[in-house]
Amino acid sequence: MRSRIVAAVILSVLTLAACMRASVPPAAVDTSADEAAIQVTGNSWFEGFKAGDVERVVATYADDAVVMPPNAPPMNSKDALRAFFTSETANIKSAGLEIVNGASTTGVSGDTGWHQGSYTVKAGDGTAVDAGSYMEIWRKRDGKWLIVRDIWNSSNKPSPPAPPAAPASS
Repeated sequence: MRSRIVAAVILSVLTLAACMRASVPPAAVDTSADEAAIQVTGNSWFEGFKAGDVERVVATYADDAVVMPPNAPPMNSKDALRAFFTSETANIKSAGLEIVNGASTTGVSGDTGWHQGSYTVKAGDGTAVDAGSYMEIWRKRDGKWLIVRDIWNSSNKPSPPAPPAAPASS
C-alpha cells in the first residue's frame, strides 16, 4: 500500500512539473540581425532596379522563386525574371520615372521571413504617378536571405476591363 502512495505522489509531482513547464512561454528569440539582413537585401533590390542593374535585382531571388507582378502571369525562373526586369527597368527609364521605396516592415521565424511595404513611382518633376504595396516571403539558405515569393500591386492603376460577355446563342 505504501508503495502505491509513493508512486501516486511521484506521478502527481511529475504531472505538476510537466504542466508548469508547458505554461512557461519559450524565451524570446532575437531576430533583429536577420530582419536587418532582409531589409538590406530588400533595399538592394530597389537600388538595383533604379540603376537598371537587372543582375543585382535577380540576385535577390532564390532559384525556385515565384514572382507575381500585377497584370502578368507568374514567373518562376531566373531567365523569366531577368527578361521581365530588363523590360521593366528600361520602360521606367525611358518614361523618365523613378521607383521610390516607402515604409516597410520585416519579420522572421526560423529560416522564414517576410518583408511588406509600399512604393511610389514618381515623374521627373517629383509628382507621384503611381503607388502600391508589396509582400515578399524570404528563406535563409546557406546563411543568405533570398526572396522565394514576391507579389505586388498598384494602387493607382485600374484593373483592365473584363472581356465582353459572349453573345447568347438561341
